Amino acid sequence: MSARGNSKSGINVATIVILSVFLAVGMVMLLVRLRREITPLELSREEYPVTGLDLSAHNGDIDFSLLAADSIDFVVLKATEGATFKDPKFHHNYLAARKAGIRNIGAYHFFKFGTDGKMQGINLLNSLGGKTLELPLVIDLEEWTNPKNMHTDSIVVRLQDMIDYLESNGHAVMLYTNKDGYERFVRDRFTDYPLWICSFTKPPLPEDADTDWSLWQYSHWGWVSATDTSVDLNTFNGSREQWRQWLRSVDF
Repeated sequence: MSARGNSKSGINVATIVILSVFLAVGMVMLLVRLRREITPLELSREEYPVTGLDLSAHNGDIDFSLLAADSIDFVVLKATEGATFKDPKFHHNYLAARKAGIRNIGAYHFFKFGTDGKMQGINLLNSLGGKTLELPLVIDLEEWTNPKNMHTDSIVVRLQDMIDYLESNGHAVMLYTNKDGYERFVRDRFTDYPLWICSFTKPPLPEDADTDWSLWQYSHWGWVSATDTSVDLNTFNGSREQWRQWLRSVDF
């Protein structure tokens, strides 16, 4: 009996050691990932001179005059989500940004996978209320908070329905997504639309990507004096002159 007991004890110790090793490795991997996501990439202002932010009610009160003083080139404001939700800060943020003299303003909609695409488009345009924008309307396409098991083709159909509705009402469209969303939804499907890619690595898209990016969200953890919360940092794929040309090329 004592021999069997020692064997069990040895097995238990070995199990604990193995589990501890796996736990330690997992913690290291998690810390590396968090460090990569929390620490913004150091982008050269010479290479990427255009700077922008995307903002929503989650950012709380924002002093847009401070943003203007920081020479922010553009802001994209959350307007809507799904078929009914309207960001409670959208109208205030839009007016405050205009008053502060921020010249280039856009709006984005968080796309809900299981909701009719046309109804989502109606919600977005109703919220805009005819406001003047300098950037294409952005559809935020990502799996976060969306159902995990929906068939990709059904999501794509709803997305196309929303795009068709917005375009039929005279609006240009841009797609925002991350690398997973690019592979699942954009590649081989929506390559004719400007792409706003979320990526914490450089370059932001794989070498075999079938489209280029226009905007790049390279961090969720930027800090500016205009708000007490962290902000998403974005840049444009080109020089300031190319930025101006791109804005002029947007077909509203």
